[in-house]
Amino acid sequence: MKKITTLVLLSLFFTTFCFSQETNIEETKKHEVKINSISLIAFKWLDVSYEYLINKESSFGIGTLISFNDDEGFDSYRTFSLTPYYRRYFSKGYAKGFFVEGFGMLNTFKEHHYFYGLGANNHTETLTDFAVGVSAGGKFVTKNGFVAEIYLGLGRNLINDSYYENFIVGRGGISLGYRF
Repeated sequence: MKKITTLVLLSLFFTTFCFSQETNIEETKKHEVKINSISLIAFKWLDVSYEYLINKESSFGIGTLISFNDDEGFDSYRTFSLTPYYRRYFSKGYAKGFFVEGFGMLNTFKEHHYFYGLGANNHTETLTDFAVGVSAGGKFVTKNGFVAEIYLGLGRNLINDSYYENFIVGRGGISLGYRF
């Protein structure tokens, strides 16, 4: 009887030890690298981001946007931005599904000044500002770690808002990336 009891206890201990070492594969992948495909195609902006997954409900990250556009069109106002953000997820999956984020944005933009009449003096000024804002979106993750997300948000510049067209900043796109 002692041998059977000892054998049962050893087997229970061994199986408990073996199963306690298992972890969910989603929880071991904490890093994401993404590129915003819409901004690259539509606006000639390179917008890349890195996100660290804190747990299944939250993450923080940083995005960098660099403009390659020298025109004076709609998309020429922003030339550079550095955007740290914090996200909160509301789905059952591990850091995926619907999310809301708060962000700060250090941005550089062009301010175009047009003067008409005698001695017209048109010039462009480059300004730097800091904005805060909120975004919402959704993230989809495959079992292999590929990531697709869509998001949209608005923020407000806090320093240089003397001209009406540059006090609101937008944040949005469709990003593709990889979770590792």
